[in-house]
Amino acid sequence: MKKSIMALGSLVLLGATAHAQKVEFEEYNLDNGLHVILQQDKSAPVVVTSVMYHVGSKDEQTDRTGFAHFFEHLLFEGTENIKRGEWFKIVTSNGGNNNANTTDDRTYYYEVFPSNNTELGLWMEAERMLHPVINQIGVDTQNEVVKEEKRLRYDNSPYGQLLPQVKKNMFKVHPYRWTTIGDMEHLDAATLAEFQAFNKKFYIPNNAVLVVAGDFDKDQVKKWVNQYYAGIPKGAPVTRKKYEETPITETIHATFEDPNIQLPMIVSAYRTPAMTTKDAYVLNLISSILSGGKSSRMYKKIVDQDKKALQIGAFNYSEEDYGVYFVYGIPMQPHTAQEILADADAEIVKLQTELISEREFQKLQNENESNFVNSNASVEGVADNLATSYLLYGDTNLINTEIEIYRKITREDIRDVAKKYLNPNQRLILDYVPAKDKE
Repeated sequence: MKKSIMALGSLVLLGATAHAQKVEFEEYNLDNGLHVILQQDKSAPVVVTSVMYHVGSKDEQTDRTGFAHFFEHLLFEGTENIKRGEWFKIVTSNGGNNNANTTDDRTYYYEVFPSNNTELGLWMEAERMLHPVINQIGVDTQNEVVKEEKRLRYDNSPYGQLLPQVKKNMFKVHPYRWTTIGDMEHLDAATLAEFQAFNKKFYIPNNAVLVVAGDFDKDQVKKWVNQYYAGIPKGAPVTRKKYEETPITETIHATFEDPNIQLPMIVSAYRTPAMTTKDAYVLNLISSILSGGKSSRMYKKIVDQDKKALQIGAFNYSEEDYGVYFVYGIPMQPHTAQEILADADAEIVKLQTELISEREFQKLQNENESNFVNSNASVEGVADNLATSYLLYGDTNLINTEIEIYRKITREDIRDVAKKYLNPNQRLILDYVPAKDKE
């Protein structure tokens, strides 16, 4: 769930409980396997049309990484009926905006239009699915775009190699060991036929969910969905290999030198279970306890009181097959990375050996109630949550019931999950330091 907004902070502290309005939706399947979710909301004259494909970087070959993220860009190049370079012009000239994003597990495309352009959004996503033009000029163009993105986000950004370094050390067999941006040499080596084959395999109706959310006439939208999507051919069923990682039983030590930084960072990372498990939800609560704002345990002790760190944090990076729990900190001179790691470990040990107080637990539950309300506060958020709930969790109604999972978590669960996963012999210690010529 998304972080709560500051305006609700006082309510949280007073122990108030937020109440989310139930998200009403209708869902059904077309004969070609496309799952359709319709969520009508007349509160504002806007509509989101979105398609989430069950394809991410974990679906790539070891020598062809970066394909899913590449397609995030490539499928804006044009279609048989949308000329190259016209996609964004069509959207903006009709009062809309659009975007896309890719993770290890899925790729998401969406448009936000005034409600009188609902049909346009549906037609454009159908065009992307049925008639994409994948040619060499588009591949060459987006290759340069992706390379520039990699330079900006990873190669030349301070701490930009943090996630790549953690992933490659935490996973040995699972495709989670590489990042969504992939290896540029792999993209350079790929042929046009390989890109076309990737599209044919994954960007198909039976590997996707279409969500329409906002102000629309339901009967009319059903007709348009049938008109534009029912005739798209069904693809071959997507099968995925299951990867089992060997449990980490001894501390992994790694060092990375970054020429873009002047201050070192210490990272402690633990492999955690899939996002659908109860333990993953508990780990989300543990993150809130440890570093959820300035009143959190780590911030108060290490940053505010002891002034040993400029930054400190903990969060659960949860995904479809596994997750990674991060603890990170940047020491304040003259203190060292090892000092703040020891202090962070001490806070984790407290969670493992002592139940959090009833007052702290109630505050935590109140924060989650507020977060839950705000995660569905916009039509864009609702569309995204509906697609994610269906595609990655297998339960569309989770958009309404997820809060019940959190409500059932006990103080004992928090202690036990911390003891189960956050142990020194089950982690990676990454010393992320300035390059020697920068010291």
